[in-house]
Amino acid sequence: MEASAKITKSLRKEDVDKKWWVIDAENTTVGRLATQVAVLLRGKHKPTFTPHIDCGDFVVIINADKVQFQGKRAEQKEYFSHSGYPGAAKFRSFANVMLTKPEFVIEHAVKGMIPKNKLGRQIMKHLKVYASTEHPHSAQQPEMFKIN
Repeated sequence: MEASAKITKSLRKEDVDKKWWVIDAENTTVGRLATQVAVLLRGKHKPTFTPHIDCGDFVVIINADKVQFQGKRAEQKEYFSHSGYPGAAKFRSFANVMLTKPEFVIEHAVKGMIPKNKLGRQIMKHLKVYASTEHPHSAQQPEMFKIN
């Protein structure tokens, strides 16, 4: 091999440096928040990004109950679930979900932007969403991340 040849460096899971981020979701749009969180979870913001390795960071989202949609989306958005039995389709409105479990809105949006495989399920475990401003992850010394 000659000296001027470029070698692609593939990251190993032992070499990954994971950081902790805190994102305040107050008065942010769900879609814009979810796209940036998905990038952080996946690790695409790092120069050492490797597609088949979990090289992303941990993300803690606070104030999940204060997210919003643009325009009429808040009235039109419905969440669908089905148990597999005939006639067992359930539809829940955005307003109803925000009253019962506001964390689900962000988790659902981010999950749709993560790969649908073993790696995606592993990456989703690094997302922590809380409806209030308190979170139990202060021992990890997370840094604030500003949403654009």
